[in-house]
Amino acid sequence: MYHRRNILLGSMAAALAVSWRSASAADTVKLGAVIPTTGPLAEAGRYALQGATLAVDEANRAGGVSGRPVELVIEDDQSTNPGTVLAFNKLISDPEITAILGPTRSTQIGAIAPDILKAGKPVMIGGTDPRLTQAGNPWLFRCRPNDIYTARVIAAFGLETLGKRKWAIVHSTDAFGTSASQLLIDALAKQGVTPVLRQGQPNNSLDFTPVALAVRQSGADIVSSFITFETDLAVFARQLRQLGVNLPWIGSPSITTTTALKLAGAALYGTFGVADFHRDANPEAREFAQAYQAKYGTAPDFFGAWPYDATRILTLALSQGGGGEPQQIRDALLSLRGYRGVEGTYGFDRNGDGLHSYNIVKNVDGTVVLDRHIEFDD
Repeated sequence: MYHRRNILLGSMAAALAVSWRSASAADTVKLGAVIPTTGPLAEAGRYALQGATLAVDEANRAGGVSGRPVELVIEDDQSTNPGTVLAFNKLISDPEITAILGPTRSTQIGAIAPDILKAGKPVMIGGTDPRLTQAGNPWLFRCRPNDIYTARVIAAFGLETLGKRKWAIVHSTDAFGTSASQLLIDALAKQGVTPVLRQGQPNNSLDFTPVALAVRQSGADIVSSFITFETDLAVFARQLRQLGVNLPWIGSPSITTTTALKLAGAALYGTFGVADFHRDANPEAREFAQAYQAKYGTAPDFFGAWPYDATRILTLALSQGGGGEPQQIRDALLSLRGYRGVEGTYGFDRNGDGLHSYNIVKNVDGTVVLDRHIEFDD
């Protein structure tokens, strides 16, 4: 269990590790990370920590940042918004921390957004709610495509490839689910389609039977989901199948995760999803997947992929950012163009959005198989 731990990462000899821990601030580059290590999101947090650890390992084997080793300072967000606020504020109270890996969940990022603005340090995020980077906060840098792209891909695939026009949309009632489902409704409206059902459900629900019944009774010929927590997704999937609903289903990235596949099992067979990470999407992703599998004994998903990219990008920006002051790091991030990460090719726009691509995948008997990769020009 992590509460306040400085985790020194790398595969150097023990004696060198001790010398790093005793090094002065001038000798060590410290990155903060807000990660759920307890609570219902702890499994996803473990994958995030593993991805970031792998990146720091590689950076330190290559000499660190301008010869200085990289160290992660981890704070547990306890899988809650109040815990995220507490964790973030503990990190920013340490003046030696130069930049921070923020949460994956949009609702948690929203909770700390005012503190991020006040702190004035770059924060890499994995939340996909477009509003996060549209609010004028100059310190947010997103390392996943936002849900404008999610909605466009889901709508186009369902309408054009699957040929379905009677949509049932199921979503979490948090910031992510509410925003993303509305974006899909807007994308469908541009094609003259109005969903036959839009049904919200709070996070951490134990029973999705009313939602599954509503889908069955709606007359829908396709289901789309924006469910934040994999535990909820698994409950919905199982109850949907128990009611005999076997419609084509295309979901947001949570439907593709290692945790969702494990919890839902056969209930997700045959489903489609949009995924910002897939091991077959590019050579960098394949190399990362092999290294991750070898080190941790499990296949990676986006929970590990985006923190890996974010950590590598930060170490690159710190190397290019001169003295490592926050504004120098921010300028280096904004000047980054054509960086080939495992999630895609990065180029941060003025809002801090770094990726503009997606993968469509299919669950084939429990294996997530790449269908196609889509790049956007805008």
